Amino acid sequence: MPPLLSVKDLRTYYFGFRGARVVKAVDGATFTVEPGETFGLVGESGCGKTTTCHSIVRLLAPSGRIVSGRIELDGEDLVTKRQSEMRRIRGGRIATILQDPMASLDPLFSIYSQVAEPAYYHQSLRGSALRQRVKQLLTAVRIPSPELRMKDFPHQMSGGMRQRIVGAISQAGGPRIIIADEPTTNLDVTIQLQYLNLLKDLQRATGVALIFVTHNLGIVAKMCDRVAVMYAGRIVEMQSVRGLFYRPRHPYTRALLDSIPKLGVKEPLRGIPGQPPDLSDLPAGCSFHPRCQRAMDRCRVDEPSEQDLNGDGSVRCWSPIEEGAARD
Repeated sequence: MPPLLSVKDLRTYYFGFRGARVVKAVDGATFTVEPGETFGLVGESGCGKTTTCHSIVRLLAPSGRIVSGRIELDGEDLVTKRQSEMRRIRGGRIATILQDPMASLDPLFSIYSQVAEPAYYHQSLRGSALRQRVKQLLTAVRIPSPELRMKDFPHQMSGGMRQRIVGAISQAGGPRIIIADEPTTNLDVTIQLQYLNLLKDLQRATGVALIFVTHNLGIVAKMCDRVAVMYAGRIVEMQSVRGLFYRPRHPYTRALLDSIPKLGVKEPLRGIPGQPPDLSDLPAGCSFHPRCQRAMDRCRVDEPSEQDLNGDGSVRCWSPIEEGAARD
């Protein structure tokens, strides 16, 4: 069965005035998402996660441009689509949940108007059928008294309620895949857990696939089936969630795991030295080599190629961590 979404060698750059500065935000990303799967994208801030998602739905800033690569949804290349065609695809076949619901919700329109719009546009619902659909969506995301709350406006909702409303909007058009871009960033931990459980319940009920973008590896462990680790615009490791936590192969992945507090472990946390590189002036060779304790002379000269991990994923490193050492 072919993948639902296939991203092949995606390169998205941001260009300064007259091309004086070129920021390689996404530099050769390749991955697939299967129907009903939850695929995670993790990495430090600025590594290209959000730009990857904006490239998929073709909502880049004016300075951003997809310079090469393919983004295939059900076999159709979205890179070649006109914006008029993408408006039919966004919301109807692929939807997005952004990390700040107040940036997604219009303060001048009621909750009903905003949840109803995708169903009106993509599913051609009208009148009482549309109202019933909005009520069903608000009930599904556990909004109490939906018939009353649909008359409210975003400022009358709490942060957790607004994030649930955004989740309802993403479901309204009946998409096959939803991109959740750090949707729990502004929520406290108890509301985070409720929202994550809600997303899993909705996924089980509808069979929708999820791309979950986060820098929280605890969320990855709870939500995802497979995960890709991004660094400086490139995917440096991709594995199943179990493989990533128990057998990390890239030094950057291992460094991320070592920086997480562990229950019952009294050893001091180990941070990652240095800073992420400037994406407009990347170092030669492996972008991670200035911060890597395993760096060799070859790492400073040659960009590492992708190595297959016996069918369980891939890693880009000249000196990957041996599988036995990764378990220690």
